[in-house]
Amino acid sequence: MPRVFVFFLYFLAIFLQAGAYGLTFMLPRLFESFGANEKVVGAALLVTAASTLVTVYFSGHLSDIFGRLRTLGVACIAISTSLFLYGSVVSVGAGLVMASLLLGFGWGLTYSLGPIVLTRLVRADERVRYFTVLSVFVMAGFGLSPVLASLFEGWGYPVRDVFYVTATMSGVSAALFFLLDGPIKANAINPRPEAPSRITLAALSGVFRSRAVLPVIMVSLGASIFAGLNNFQTVFADARGLDYGNFFLTYTLTVVVFRLVLARFRGGGNPYLTIALLQYVMCLSIVIFIFSGSSLPLYLLVAVLFGLGYGVSYPLLVAMTANDAEVDLGAQTLQIFALTYFVGIFGFPLVAGWMIVELGSRPLLGLIAVLAMIEATMALRRAMA
Repeated sequence: MPRVFVFFLYFLAIFLQAGAYGLTFMLPRLFESFGANEKVVGAALLVTAASTLVTVYFSGHLSDIFGRLRTLGVACIAISTSLFLYGSVVSVGAGLVMASLLLGFGWGLTYSLGPIVLTRLVRADERVRYFTVLSVFVMAGFGLSPVLASLFEGWGYPVRDVFYVTATMSGVSAALFFLLDGPIKANAINPRPEAPSRITLAALSGVFRSRAVLPVIMVSLGASIFAGLNNFQTVFADARGLDYGNFFLTYTLTVVVFRLVLARFRGGGNPYLTIALLQYVMCLSIVIFIFSGSSLPLYLLVAVLFGLGYGVSYPLLVAMTANDAEVDLGAQTLQIFALTYFVGIFGFPLVAGWMIVELGSRPLLGLIAVLAMIEATMALRRAMA
């Protein structure tokens, strides 16, 4: 299979399954249909978080046994099953728990193994460029599935129908990953067998003694910020009389455009300084959102600034993690990076859901702004070191 076609099919598979995470932003709307509130959303995502963390820890063990592409295919089957279950749930119960467990299992594998597969196809000096392209396809899937949900609701269809559509797309993604197993091995830069990927206590200790520990911690803070603002965006928008679809479409377009424009940008002479500046922009966007009220222009400005700040800094942070990793711990470092990411992405909504119900949305947004300031300052300190 031609190398260009391998990349095309791989990125297409990434895009088709990425919509699954974007639909977690629609869980408040889905749960509202059977009388559940934001606390239940947080509890469901906590189940997903637990499943994800266990899965990410053992993802290397599974990929060592079955191969990375076949493991990705199985993960997408789990995601597809999860979304079908979410679409059919009519009350809080076993079906909801199973859907959350399967989503964590599937998304944990796809997110942690996706960048590792890509490292087999590109040279070290190409990582920022290709990780950025990978993140474009991930972000397009993230951001466009809520937009699709908004369109479906506008056309008079229930939000659960979007879960069925996205489940079908994840099934197609599974087929593509199985198909690509041989071609990716044939096109690998280094033809030797894949190095062991499993996380051991020695590998874990090695990662946390390396320079990569800083981006590993930072990504957890960034994921908490991202989850806090996006997972409950439907709630924020409804309270202000705004259309959440406008936010997600603007955010997605901003991220995709800037990531494509900067695909060859390697962070400049001091990448951590670039990351810090972008994350201060992210912090500014949240502060504006706290005070923007029902203003549509300010709402769109928040989406643009957040897309620029978080969306552009994230692939740079992934690349810095890979570059800061010890040579023999590259795969494990990226998996631990994914693990800490999921601590924030699926764990923080439990805190956020509780705060919305008990304290309201403004204190939550204040907390998110503080986290953004902390993360940006951590990057600045590394840049100045």
